[in-house]
Amino acid sequence: MVVLNKIYTKTGDKGETALADGSRVAKHSRRVASYGTVDELNATLGLARLQAAGDLDAALSRIQNDLFDLGADLARPAMDKDAEAPYPVLRIIETQVARLESEIDAMNANLEPLRSFVLPGGSALSAYLHLCRTVARRAEREATELAAAEDANPAAVKYLNRLSDWFFVAARVANDNGRADVLWVPGANR
Repeated sequence: MVVLNKIYTKTGDKGETALADGSRVAKHSRRVASYGTVDELNATLGLARLQAAGDLDAALSRIQNDLFDLGADLARPAMDKDAEAPYPVLRIIETQVARLESEIDAMNANLEPLRSFVLPGGSALSAYLHLCRTVARRAEREATELAAAEDANPAAVKYLNRLSDWFFVAARVANDNGRADVLWVPGANR
């Protein structure tokens, strides 16, 4: 359980912050940038949810919760020391990735195959989901950079990869199952 009594602590005034294991790093470190972008993605997803309803909103709610799990995962280095932690360490697991894959397959089954690239737009929800997709791709780039330099959970990187695909397919669903997609016309304005 998290308890936040005081919002500002002044402990970061010199450009450092604490990770989930208590170690301190620069606020511009790869790890902080990585989970910071996941937080940005979660906020962007909150905007998308303002336009969503029903099953899609429920799925977006699950993803928002997963994104907090993902942020906690990325905020804790040294996976090899997880067993020594005085509390259960939260890590993204393969079943969360598999759930995204299953949902992508179910949504995509109702869509016509694409014959062109899709431009972000159509409905408001679709536009927001495309924004989520691009922020998820940035989060994935940062997570892969982190994983190349430090310890990072491979399932977390995989989750971000699937999540951007999930947002792409969901954006098409939000555009009347792709019928209202805005398609790219190569060279249309030459």
